[in-house]
Amino acid sequence: MTHEHSSKELLTSHEVFSDPMKFYTQFLADINKAKGSINIEIYKFTEDSIGVKFRDALVKKCKQGVKVRLLIDSWGAQISDTFFHDLIAQGGQVRYFKKLKYSFDAFTKHHRRNHRKIIIIDDSILYIGSANINNYSLNWRELIVRMEGTLTLTFKKVFNDSWKIYEQAIFSQRVQLRQINKGSFKIIRDVPSITKQRLKKKYEDLIKKAKHEIVIETPYFLPGFLLRKLLMDAAKRGVDVKIITPKQSDVSFADVLRSKYLGMLHKSNVKIMFYKPNNLHSKLMIIDRELFCFGSANFDYRSFRYMYEIMLLGTDKALLTDLLAHVDESLEDCETFDYETWLRRPRIHKLFELFLLPFRHYL
Repeated sequence: MTHEHSSKELLTSHEVFSDPMKFYTQFLADINKAKGSINIEIYKFTEDSIGVKFRDALVKKCKQGVKVRLLIDSWGAQISDTFFHDLIAQGGQVRYFKKLKYSFDAFTKHHRRNHRKIIIIDDSILYIGSANINNYSLNWRELIVRMEGTLTLTFKKVFNDSWKIYEQAIFSQRVQLRQINKGSFKIIRDVPSITKQRLKKKYEDLIKKAKHEIVIETPYFLPGFLLRKLLMDAAKRGVDVKIITPKQSDVSFADVLRSKYLGMLHKSNVKIMFYKPNNLHSKLMIIDRELFCFGSANFDYRSFRYMYEIMLLGTDKALLTDLLAHVDESLEDCETFDYETWLRRPRIHKLFELFLLPFRHYL
């Protein structure tokens, strides 16, 4: 879905991608046309045919004098030590966010990952959304938005912030947590924290204010007590609340644990829609068909507590129209949660739900 905008500043055009292959094709085309710089901040980059294709394209641009910076999360960098040697030899810069180290609290620290996915090309093209660079998710349903306009320059500053603190154990949360306001857009960043959790608090505020409709797309639906209560309260006051999540995600333990919450949500008129074809990996919230919020964050404990995330909130009507079309396409391939079947789920399933509950922050 491509859309031109009347605004000539923040957002001059956009395109919404749900199919990873279409996104990869456009992304490669933009890389090939790059003249000045390519900046990529991404959670997962895998040494497979897709990863090799992008690496080779970046090496080629380095040879042409384009400045390439690549920031990959250490947990998500599924590559050999030599994978980027040619890129670095040609002047490209590669950094790994918070390398895995053994320590007395290694388990907790290792869950503090950079889950953000933003790409800036020539300070004029921006990608933000849910997709990584790998073969593994080729048949998933994603949500990535390609944008052109001066909003890209703001995201360049956001990238630079992450680039600077990639190895620091202690850094200025004040900078990383500051909400950035640009016209009708808001950039919301989150960092690992038990108390701050800016995205979670933003969602709580949006849900409280919703008057007509709440739509949430998320691959892993594990909301905490307050979010569950707010969703149920919204449904009880007449708001049409729809949760769109995969029938079977790539994290089976998360699917088992979420089942514990579905009955009470259903009884409060929250509509649970299961996406059937494959994993739905999109991260999106739309409120009252007026406001959207999309980016890298899942609607679960782990994203809110342990991840470096980024979401773009806005009201741009042209972009909102295409995001609503994306939701309609998702719903075409969904089935409704069956409460009676849920009640009859095996006892072993219920035991697993209880067993997994203490680990809910790590799934």
